[in-house]
Amino acid sequence: MDAISSAQNKRVRYVKSLQTKARLRRSERKLVLEGDRLIADALSSGGRPSLALYSLEHADFQVIAALQEAKCELLPVSSEVLSFASDTQQPPGILAVFAIPKPPIPHPSARVLILDAVREPGNLGTIMRTAAAAGVKLAILAPGCVDPYNSKVLRAGMGAHFRLPVVEASWPEIANFCQDLTVYASSVESDCDYAAVDWQREWALILGNEARGVSQKARKVADKIIAIPMSDAAESINVASAAAVFLFEARRQRRRPSAS
Repeated sequence: MDAISSAQNKRVRYVKSLQTKARLRRSERKLVLEGDRLIADALSSGGRPSLALYSLEHADFQVIAALQEAKCELLPVSSEVLSFASDTQQPPGILAVFAIPKPPIPHPSARVLILDAVREPGNLGTIMRTAAAAGVKLAILAPGCVDPYNSKVLRAGMGAHFRLPVVEASWPEIANFCQDLTVYASSVESDCDYAAVDWQREWALILGNEARGVSQKARKVADKIIAIPMSDAAESINVASAAAVFLFEARRQRRRPSAS
């Protein structure tokens, strides 16, 4: 098949629209992944691809073969067309459309991360990547969070979207879901040290907005406000950094042998 050389091609414009229009991503339940690593990771995690655009000059043909095996429609395109469809300044050799994962929601007696109006795509993606690595069972996005299927979130998440169930919910829904969990919220105003928390119990953790912290609605859901002690040289740390501190302390405690 000859490479598509027109950016006006119907499928090319569809991919471009998915990249730029959150409403279309939601209605179609589709997302776009760019690059061999993200695509290969999604495939290994059971992702369902439907369409891929690739450059004959740059594509990894092992990934092409894996997409073929997954019954994905493959379209060779010129480098110029790939640049048009891509959301990066230096496009990789391939991008692919996948169905947005819809994994089963775990039972509420699980480790739950709740994000309260996290707006920076890089932060949200990094937090999701960290949460998946730390053994979180569910991520809940409260109102005000950036679109989790934004291309920058997907790149920062490094495949976490296909390993960690993610749902969006209102605060009443969150309160109802977490009623049997101990809910912690992070705030620099608290004098309760996060390391003193018993993370071996079932919990939910709320992390707040980059500038404003946790909202009043989040505080109403929380059973306890906790903090990361810091030196006098700093007032706070980045929310993604805070997520790593909390979640890996929880993992460390879970891996600790129980006292007999």
